[in-house]
Amino acid sequence: MMHTDKDVLVKGIKYLGYTVVLMFSSPILIYQAFKNQQHDLYIPVLLAGFIVGLGALFMAFLGIKTIMDSLFGKKKKEK
Repeated sequence: MMHTDKDVLVKGIKYLGYTVVLMFSSPILIYQAFKNQQHDLYIPVLLAGFIVGLGALFMAFLGIKTIMDSLFGKKKKEK
């Protein structure tokens, strides 16, 4: 019977913690960009918001994958 790898599980939970931070900061950045459309930094702030949003998606998938690997082990390739 396989046991949970606790170190990998903690790493996955940390990734999900980073995801929560990114999930809240991305809409804030996008909202601030749309609120200040006349400002010179409108486009860079809007792009930063979208990049942070994509980072949140990536970190969510990475965190869930890491947690699943800790629970079920890595899949071994069969030839």
